[in-house]
Amino acid sequence: MLAAVVLLSLLPARLRIFPIWLPFVLCVVVIVPMAALSLSTRKASWLRLENAAIAIILLFAAVGIVDQLVRLFSEMIRRSAEVTGLQLLSSSIAIWVTNALMFALLYWRLDRGGPEARANRADAKRDWIFPVEDATEITNDWRPVFVDYLFVAFCTATAFSPAEAQPMTSRAKLMLMLESMISLVTVVAVAARAINILGS
Repeated sequence: MLAAVVLLSLLPARLRIFPIWLPFVLCVVVIVPMAALSLSTRKASWLRLENAAIAIILLFAAVGIVDQLVRLFSEMIRRSAEVTGLQLLSSSIAIWVTNALMFALLYWRLDRGGPEARANRADAKRDWIFPVEDATEITNDWRPVFVDYLFVAFCTATAFSPAEAQPMTSRAKLMLMLESMISLVTVVAVAARAINILGS
């Protein structure tokens, strides 16, 4: 989350829909219940607050990414002479990385009821099946961690398809499609235009 917040704050003012301080405030709002979870005995209340705060951050990030792409397209079409290739390239990289990080966080929060349910070995519905789970000697002990979901998000943003884990539910498939579409638009349209400007 910190990496995504820093990337969002580094975007040029012309691409920001929210004030520069808002992502940092949202990050603090998430960190407080996370810290309270480890210190308080009222874990259920703090867990609900943490889930709500993360949902709000993901919503803000989704709106921000879509708005940034719209603004980039607008600049490419209407003010192409004023925007340099380096500006387009750096903006598209920031959007691509933020997209991958936000979807990794979303996958991590939703699969099998979230990290708390996975840690407690809850028998929740699996959104993804990882190859290591096919090994019967590992299945009982192995649980996916954040890096596993980050890898799924990275591969989806890079190859436009899941390279490792297979989506098992409709919501997992829809999330992968949305991430791939955002990544495809960013890479093909924006980054390609930036490279074209830089090469000319």
